Amino acid sequence: MAEPDEILEKLRRYELPTELEIKSLCDKAREILDKADNIAMVSSPITVCGDIHGQFEDLLEIFDVGGEVPDTNYIFLGDFVDRGNNSIETFLFLLTLKVKYPNRITLLRGNHESRQITQAYGFYEECSRRYGTVNVWKLCTDIFDYFQLSAVIEGKIFCVHGGLSPNVITIDDIRKLDRKQEVPRDGAMSDILWSDPDLEVKHFQMSPRGAGFLFGEEEVKKFNQANNIELIARAHQLIQEGYQFMFENGLVTVWSAPNYCYRCGNDASVMEFDEHMNRAFKIFEACPQDARKEPDRRPAPEYFL
Repeated sequence: MAEPDEILEKLRRYELPTELEIKSLCDKAREILDKADNIAMVSSPITVCGDIHGQFEDLLEIFDVGGEVPDTNYIFLGDFVDRGNNSIETFLFLLTLKVKYPNRITLLRGNHESRQITQAYGFYEECSRRYGTVNVWKLCTDIFDYFQLSAVIEGKIFCVHGGLSPNVITIDDIRKLDRKQEVPRDGAMSDILWSDPDLEVKHFQMSPRGAGFLFGEEEVKKFNQANNIELIARAHQLIQEGYQFMFENGLVTVWSAPNYCYRCGNDASVMEFDEHMNRAFKIFEACPQDARKEPDRRPAPEYFL
């Protein structure tokens, strides 16, 4: 069975791991993630990354810009798959890093780490087309259920994919959730993966996304004060400049998929905290089109379990 280094090298060459290799990788990842709390308590220095959405070349650019694991510690805020051309490589690369360096990289669940959503936005179809079976999709989506829901950096920075929920007053409320399930249609777990900040809203309002809420400055202030938090760091929304502060710097959106969907023309960013919790952003553009490699359309070898 392939070791993590072998899988990482395969993925860099756009060679698909076999289904048996992926099953072994997922089994190892489950052992690690199963023991984890819903909330990852992490230390600085650390780098925070937003949505990736299957843009594998741009994920590799993040490591060029921000440093490789384990020299740099990372939190990824979810949405690893869907919409981009290489969700398989993107997801498996990050999962392999988690297996190899479990204390150096934190993978949070996004709203696209969902069986239902991936059947509509590309990951299911990509797995079926490239492997000739949906077994790899099933293996990967089972691991989604084990990803942590949030992270706290040095007790001061609250990291989550989407945002706040009227059912989450304190961070400890997240700790009590049963995360090992498909993302529910509503409730606290759904809210923190789907919700968005809005300058026109004061408190909570139903979201036009059909899940989660819009929330305003008053709710951000209330949450930050109740939890002694300085900043909410979240992803989930395309930001043309790569990042955006709101609500008197009480919340920041970090977006890490440049030229989203290969047509939006946006910059991307990662947010770095040094050992003294000083904050800085690195802005980067999309990998040039001529450097992108079309995924191999042939089924992977040994695709039957």
